[in-house]
Amino acid sequence: MSEQSQAASQSSFFNLHVEGVGYLNRVRTVKPKKGQEFLACTVSAMRGSTDAIGYTRFDCRVSGADAQKIVKRLESDVAAEKTVLIGFKIADIYPELFTFEKGDKKGQPGVSIKGRLLRVKFAKVNGEAVDLPQPARSNEPESVAA
Repeated sequence: MSEQSQAASQSSFFNLHVEGVGYLNRVRTVKPKKGQEFLACTVSAMRGSTDAIGYTRFDCRVSGADAQKIVKRLESDVAAEKTVLIGFKIADIYPELFTFEKGDKKGQPGVSIKGRLLRVKFAKVNGEAVDLPQPARSNEPESVAA
């Protein structure tokens, strides 16, 4: 097979990754009516000056195998309302529009930023570092695995 035809048979795609530090929240197992259940969480990513921190909320499907193990390990700490800080890598972010169904904003439109949590680089629970498993190395880019 020639190089040109080999290159043409491989799929191409663009990666969009967000890396940062934020708080892990709302760890849950989602059981859709159709399809397989999956692990999900919310990451409140910190941004801006340390004097006036802003937050961007990402609603994530936990996709990386190592990330799934780590998030499951931290799930009880999140449920106990402990402060869980993580270093993260999120891929394939996109906005999803919705309408608030309860509260002061009932009936108003809102937007959620969705993504796939690929990796947890570090974690701290109530300021104490948590030992995490080292990521498995593979030849595949992180965005393809999972």
